Amino acid sequence: MAFHTQALTLVLSLLIVSLCKPSYGAGIAIYWGQNGGEGSLADTCNSGNYQFVNIAFLTTFGNGQTPVLNLAGHCDPNANTCTGLSTDIKACQGKGIKVLLSIGGASGSYSLSSADDARQVADYIWNNFLGGQSNSRPLGDAVLDGVDFDIEAGSGQFWDDLARELKGQQRKVSLAAAPQCPFPDAHLDTAIKTGLFDYVWVQFYNNPPCQYSGNANNLLSAWNQWTTVQANQVFLGLPAAPAAAPSGGFIPADVLTSQVLPSIKTSPKYGGVMLWSKQYDNGYSAAIKGSV
Repeated sequence: MAFHTQALTLVLSLLIVSLCKPSYGAGIAIYWGQNGGEGSLADTCNSGNYQFVNIAFLTTFGNGQTPVLNLAGHCDPNANTCTGLSTDIKACQGKGIKVLLSIGGASGSYSLSSADDARQVADYIWNNFLGGQSNSRPLGDAVLDGVDFDIEAGSGQFWDDLARELKGQQRKVSLAAAPQCPFPDAHLDTAIKTGLFDYVWVQFYNNPPCQYSGNANNLLSAWNQWTTVQANQVFLGLPAAPAAAPSGGFIPADVLTSQVLPSIKTSPKYGGVMLWSKQYDNGYSAAIKGSV
């Protein structure tokens, strides 16, 4: 009897601990940084809705250009006012949230001219945002967990070299890619084929041939192609509101959880959902996180 009582007490204790422990993230990745009114990085992580935060964007780099970090209205790297984000980044990481630097974007000025150019960009990112040393770290002394490749312009050349250089550093660097849903991606296909990417969050929006449009047929067909890539996990990238994707792709939360997620979660490579972006996420992540 005493054994049964002890066992019951242990089970109840474990249940209480599990119920009281906060849940930070449910396989949702969010982009943060492109609107000063979207709330702080600390608030974003404190929401408990996200497992990954992509700080967006390093918009200018490569081909001899001086790298530029653009965080819209949040802070100004030129005035050294973004270093205060170090505290927020460390707090996010303390909650088990991975924080990545997103490079590129839809309107950046970036390109790689050679394998040597890729090496120089990798060295810059390593020393200024990851585990290296620099006197001019834009985000202060916090060490980010990795780099997200949101490459939407230029050629597909040398991004594989950049991936190899970043993975070749002395510490583990998480690599993510954000390709468009038409398969294969015009810019990142060669890079993804290196097999070095931990996360591939595919943009199933602003791409009518493979996005949700009243039904999920085209989306699911493209999803099945994307789950064949050499990556640890593949995410369903979606707009967090209709306004986030002018060319479409928004899926109402109830439709996503009842009609789409049950189909794609059968893939062993399913990693969760990526959302663009924190600015537009006014309840969407909260509505879906229990089903992700």
